[in-house]
Amino acid sequence: MDYMVRATAANAQIRAFAATTREMAEAGRAFHNTSPVATAALGRLLTAGAMMGPMMKGEKDILTLQINGNGPIKGLTVTADSKGNVKGYVVNPEVILHARPDGKLDVGGALGIGVLSVIKDLGMKEPYVGQCELKTGEIGDDLTYYFATSEQVPSSVGLGVLMEKNNTVKQAGGFIIQLMPFTPDEVVDRLEQKLSEVTSVTAMLDAGMTPEQILEELLGEFGLEINEKMPVQYHCDCSKERVEKALVSIGKRDLQEMINDGKTIEVNCHFCNKNYAFTVEELKKLLLRASR
Repeated sequence: MDYMVRATAANAQIRAFAATTREMAEAGRAFHNTSPVATAALGRLLTAGAMMGPMMKGEKDILTLQINGNGPIKGLTVTADSKGNVKGYVVNPEVILHARPDGKLDVGGALGIGVLSVIKDLGMKEPYVGQCELKTGEIGDDLTYYFATSEQVPSSVGLGVLMEKNNTVKQAGGFIIQLMPFTPDEVVDRLEQKLSEVTSVTAMLDAGMTPEQILEELLGEFGLEINEKMPVQYHCDCSKERVEKALVSIGKRDLQEMINDGKTIEVNCHFCNKNYAFTVEELKKLLLRASR
């Protein structure tokens, strides 16, 4: 079962999150029929969403992580709420790229040069938007850079997805470690030293380590305290009613054009690939609800 843990260490001067997300990454792969490199990219960003969504306080807060790049994948979008529900999609899910010289999937090459956007809809009039350029396109590094520049929180983000020979997901997960303001230099130095010695997230996942064990490995010597454990899952909340609302919002003119075509239309959900059909009769009813 996928889950996330929230923890503190060094007398709450360090806060940390870790997650195991194999089922979530596999659900994303199955919904979108992604190639291995696209599965790795989406799985990493879904894992980040699983940890960053619960950082928000409000019941209705929504986090969107978006990457736009000039590489062949073109872009990725993931949304997460504060309760561990995450969903996402890849603009070009079928990209095939050669592995890197070290044998790893070339997620950075698939994304190319571009921008990472973090959008938090906290129920205010305007959502908070933070942006940074992609540093490596490997996603973990890019989020590390984002936290440092946009939120001024020194962080270390590790994300990993391991594939089976048949291209399904074998393991997925990650961690986010953050330093609170006023952390003493000696704690910072020790943590940097520790993180530099650690093997990759994928190696820890491959060894079968749980989120708790990953944090113990990274922060055990700092007096780790696990504060919370919560389930996370791939969950798409689309419904015919939601699609109706979206159709109503496009306006009378476009709806009338669809009606004039005289055919049943199909609307596809980006996040789970489900199709919703609307007959001409149904479109006429929606036209009455449209305000402009």
